[in-house]
Amino acid sequence: MEIVHFIFGIVGNATALFLFLSPIITFRRVIRNKTTEDFSGVPYNMTLLNCLLSGWYGLPFVSPNNLLVSTINGIGAFVEAIYVLIFLIYAPRKTRARMFARLALVCSVFAGVALISMLALHGNSRKLLCGSAATIFSICMYASPLSIMRLVIKTKSVEFMPLFLSLFVFLCGTSWFIYGLLGRDPFIIVPNGCGSTLGAVQLILYVIYRKNKEEKGAGADAGSLAEAMEMGRVQPTPENSGETAVKRKTNQLTANEQLTVSE
Repeated sequence: MEIVHFIFGIVGNATALFLFLSPIITFRRVIRNKTTEDFSGVPYNMTLLNCLLSGWYGLPFVSPNNLLVSTINGIGAFVEAIYVLIFLIYAPRKTRARMFARLALVCSVFAGVALISMLALHGNSRKLLCGSAATIFSICMYASPLSIMRLVIKTKSVEFMPLFLSLFVFLCGTSWFIYGLLGRDPFIIVPNGCGSTLGAVQLILYVIYRKNKEEKGAGADAGSLAEAMEMGRVQPTPENSGETAVKRKTNQLTANEQLTVSE
């Protein structure tokens, strides 16, 4: 049983690493253009806090036999810190100030939980505090794709929802969910059970609406939208506001016909 527990931890590490590396496309664009444009820095701060709290929870003096949890979240915290640093370098002045404020909040929350757990709590009470904090922010991270799921249902098209991202959300959540079941750890079971469920819903939506994916306009529109993806979130832009490429083209042709008649 311990070997199976370890294997699912390794699989969870691999799939979680993919999720942490998924915003690389976005940051290649940021570095290339030397600006963060309209991208939001909130997902990276939230994921950084989640990694810090989950990594802390997995340490032996907080939660025994969960070292693999600390390993991947330690790597995740390092990756997210790089994203935040890049964002701070290229963000406009006002956005940079907000980003600093959020980063300060992230550091304060983590420092507060870590200090209280070390100085004031022991045993199960320490595990309860750290596990509860990690659970809350893990659920927040997994819930981030809700906006893209709503957009898929509204547009009846999956051109804005990357298949592999949805697949790895499901695989990551499922792997850690089983890992938590084998270790009988509710603080791993609950958030990753939510992640597995949300990933499964995304895959179901993909199966339902995959045939409605626009053939025309999918190249340029989907290309720009792929760069706007942030851990499953899409920034609101004219292209993803619910009006598909075909509908925009139809409206444009109608307007041209009306202009010709009036002339």
